[in-house]
Amino acid sequence: MNIIMSITINYLLTTILIIIAFWIPQLNTYTEKTSPYECGFDPTEITRLPFSMKFFLIAITFLLFDLEIALLLPLPWALQTTNLNMMTWISIALIMILSLGLTYEWLQKGLEWTE
Repeated sequence: MNIIMSITINYLLTTILIIIAFWIPQLNTYTEKTSPYECGFDPTEITRLPFSMKFFLIAITFLLFDLEIALLLPLPWALQTTNLNMMTWISIALIMILSLGLTYEWLQKGLEWTE
């Protein structure tokens, strides 16, 4: 009985919110808000505009470090070890790898926005 009541209440609330969202008009409509926006480019203009290579390199660097952190950060805890000393050293090694990568990128001037 409780699950039926819970599903009914959730369904009613969802339906009410959807109806309100469609019936209330947009109060602040101006050209910037109604125009499509895709990654800083206007999709209605010419597609062969010059692209900032620095922006691309910084975006790729961000993605690489983000993936490294997402994939390597759970590694010490995924080993399921009871040896706290080993887990600490693996965590320190992970931080050192990320720090060395960031230092290398910095020394190669990959993080400089201006040339």
